[in-house]
Amino acid sequence: MSDNVTISIDQLQVGLYIHLDLKWFEHPFAFSHFKIKNEQQLKTLKALGLTTIRYDPSLSDVAPAPLPAVPVEAPPPVPDMGPELSPELQAKHEMMKRIKAQRDGAARIEHAFVNTAKAIREIEKNLFSQPADSLAKANALITEMVNSILVSPELAIHVMGDKTGGEDMYYHSLNVTMLAMMIAREIKLPPEVANPMAMGALLHDIGHTSIPDKILTKIDPLTQAERNFYELHGVYGAEIGERLGFPPACLSIIRDHHEAADGSGYPRKLKGEAIGILPRIVAIANTYDELCNPVNINNALTPHEALSTMFAKMRSKFDTKILQVFIRCLGVYPPGTIVELSNGMTGMVATVNPAKPMTPILVVYDAGVPKEDAILVDMETETDLNIVKSIRPALVPKEIYFYLSPRKRVSYYFEPSAKT
Repeated sequence: MSDNVTISIDQLQVGLYIHLDLKWFEHPFAFSHFKIKNEQQLKTLKALGLTTIRYDPSLSDVAPAPLPAVPVEAPPPVPDMGPELSPELQAKHEMMKRIKAQRDGAARIEHAFVNTAKAIREIEKNLFSQPADSLAKANALITEMVNSILVSPELAIHVMGDKTGGEDMYYHSLNVTMLAMMIAREIKLPPEVANPMAMGALLHDIGHTSIPDKILTKIDPLTQAERNFYELHGVYGAEIGERLGFPPACLSIIRDHHEAADGSGYPRKLKGEAIGILPRIVAIANTYDELCNPVNINNALTPHEALSTMFAKMRSKFDTKILQVFIRCLGVYPPGTIVELSNGMTGMVATVNPAKPMTPILVVYDAGVPKEDAILVDMETETDLNIVKSIRPALVPKEIYFYLSPRKRVSYYFEPSAKT
């Protein structure tokens, strides 16, 4: 960068913001540019074997130290291979191992996510021709999900990458189910209530089978006649559910997931507590996912914008207490949000722990690190780093956007955590 200045390694001091012209794995620091915080970092930098280093005056707290009258001989460089690794590079290598483990974990989770979406596709495809078998499979899937999510000590919310394949039409059902279960866990719904809720969430749009595709997939605004027809899908879905023997709690979700606390919803214009607690939960999960993943993808909001819109502009439509729980679980920066960090770098929120939503795991853009080896930063351990703000994807330079690869359609999967 043109505003960087090259100085002697001997001029380094605490408070300078420096840029290392080394590959990421050739130095022991989390980032290749940062502000020197302490004498230990200073000592480590001087042991790298560099004679000069770049610093940014605008980001530094101090000026470089004056050059010593007698040049100081640089310490020998720290070897980056073999048994004589410095403690700092050992720590870096451990960090690289953790990142590989996180990346392997992400691949495993994406595989589980795709398999679950395929299972939902099979259940929906065979629901009418093999209702008993399909419902048994749905119950088995849901029981497994509910049991693991409700009893795990911690939960990690992962945003899916771009490799998840062609099950998009089933992602909405899965997203809504996962998000509703996150709320159920937080408000401590017992499994005997959470199970039918999850079934209702999974099949909440079953009434779409009675609505023409040209209405369901229409990108332009619906006409009033089309809107009236579409708003009956909850009624049609409940009728289908009754014929198939769904439990009453499940039917109430299918019928009422578009009702609104202020009476502006449909199909029955119910208000407040006239709407059951389970449809109120699913309504929040459903609205959020529709804002993030609309039919016309050009109208998609970022996860951060969707939460802000629901709280600032749509709050009267929801159970306020449940909405607050939902926002608290996803955090200010939900998975999929692109953010600017206090060190000027750009990252994407990859994983959130609802118990600590302000300290997510980020994928960070660094031009010096190949995309497949992208740095994963756990904000819980990087205590001197903060998220400054979220950024709309349209405002992110193309090379950064494609490096981070946020999905056009944001999908979530929850994994019980081994942490205690």
